Amino acid sequence: MKPTLVLVGRPNVGKSTLFNRLTRSRDAIVADIPGLTRDRHYGHGRLGDKPYLVVDTGGFEPMVKDGILHEMAKQTRQAVDEADRVLFIVDGRNGLAPHDKVIAEQLRKTGRRIMLVVNKTEGMALSVVTAEFHELGLGEPCAISAAHGDNVNELVGLALADFPPPQEEEKEDRHPKIAIVGRPNVGKSTLVNTLLGEERVIAFDQPGTTRDSIYVDFLRNGRPYTLIDTAGLRRRGKVFETVEKFSVVKTLQSVEDANVVVLVLDAGNEISDQDTHIAGFILETGRALVVAVNKWDGLDVYQRETIKSDIARKLAFLLSFAKFHYISALRGNGMKGLLPSIDAAYAAAMANLSTPKLTRTLMAAVEKQPPPHAGISRPKLRYAHQGGSNPPLIVIHGSGVDKVSETYRRYLENTFREAFQLEGTPLRVVFRSGRNPYAEKGPAPLSEAEAKRAHRRRMVGRKKYG
Repeated sequence: MKPTLVLVGRPNVGKSTLFNRLTRSRDAIVADIPGLTRDRHYGHGRLGDKPYLVVDTGGFEPMVKDGILHEMAKQTRQAVDEADRVLFIVDGRNGLAPHDKVIAEQLRKTGRRIMLVVNKTEGMALSVVTAEFHELGLGEPCAISAAHGDNVNELVGLALADFPPPQEEEKEDRHPKIAIVGRPNVGKSTLVNTLLGEERVIAFDQPGTTRDSIYVDFLRNGRPYTLIDTAGLRRRGKVFETVEKFSVVKTLQSVEDANVVVLVLDAGNEISDQDTHIAGFILETGRALVVAVNKWDGLDVYQRETIKSDIARKLAFLLSFAKFHYISALRGNGMKGLLPSIDAAYAAAMANLSTPKLTRTLMAAVEKQPPPHAGISRPKLRYAHQGGSNPPLIVIHGSGVDKVSETYRRYLENTFREAFQLEGTPLRVVFRSGRNPYAEKGPAPLSEAEAKRAHRRRMVGRKKYG
């Protein structure tokens, strides 16, 4: 098991900057704005032969009794309960704050091993800047600069000193990554918590609660999964805050990183243009898709029929392959079939397709409906093979294939999907023309004798025929 290092401190002391430094990534959003991080954010790091797990947390406000700050504090306490070592981060430039004393007292009661980390000490006398923090009674402070990397390796070395290196390298399993995507306040975080069976991410009745993309590993029936809770996507014209722009970028990156995307729709509102834009982006990236229509329990029969009609009209381009589920994430209604649909979509996206069967399916499709003529000739499709997965890519070779119409391409996509039962994933068909080996070769130059004979023939022809 990897040791777990949990970063704790008041807002804006540099926890997310240190998280990115320890994981050698840019996974956590960093800006000079207090309270940016809200949920627990996990990442992997390594120092020499010692791997570790690092957890970023939101600004710790232990005395707040309600609201979003209270939910953030609950997330921090849960992270501390999982910790092998707590890195309590304070701000060396602002000095010791009363809030730091409250947090230190709270952490001391947990019984966890705590390291006091004084951040933002670049260009300062370390013995001077750390002196006042001895008052917290948490041992010798470790002065670092997360932004510049000063003394960060030394900090990790001290934190991992009591943990032996693992005996053998853990093998990384290939398992489904599932991104939960949708507009703000449609119930994405509630759905994540319901799938996990715990309050893993903050679910709050306020749009924009989730700001970062939160990766959560879990097991179900012995099979590993990774859930990705993402920030809500609004129309570009309504995104003004810098933080929200970062959140949108993170969400789009998470869609590309996922194997399966669950698009969450709000049954209480009609399908908006933004819903169709999000669905279109998922389709463009080629990710397998499952649609969850949330808040279904609050509708009467007429409203349910209306929303189904709205879906059929506005999301018709998804109906050919995506599975729809009508659920209540808050109450758990309709959730039973959601994970099996995700499994089926993942299996379809990662399927290995046999070349002989692909070619036989292609021949049967051409025999049933040949490609339309392009001028005086008809494109000839000879054989097919798989060119990739996630999404499945089928490459068809032949001649004149650049003249194949888009309608016929869709016909072939639907034929392959039915033949291989590829439910839940888009399918891409590309065409390749056979290369003519003589296309770039011109006639060989004539020798001097051949050129003279050709000249004599031309002159004789002119005398005969004028």
